Amino acid sequence: MRGKNYWVLLLLMLAGVVIGGFVGDLTKTIPWLSWLNTGQSFGFDAPLIVNFGILVITFGINIKITMAGIIGMAAALAAYRLI
Repeated sequence: MRGKNYWVLLLLMLAGVVIGGFVGDLTKTIPWLSWLNTGQSFGFDAPLIVNFGILVITFGINIKITMAGIIGMAAALAAYRLI
């Protein structure tokens, strides 16, 4: 029997994080659901800019992990196990 496709897992996990972040952002103004937007952010505060005169390259990344994102990832993992 062939194993499961891990690209599907990656896409489901990304979808879970995005949808979880969206839900967390929507619920931040509701007092009893505001805990869903609680999390940690890490990355560059200001982007790194490299200027070569005729070419300018900007590097930057900022990742925010919230409780809703973690719940979304867990739901995506559960959905992957079911398919």
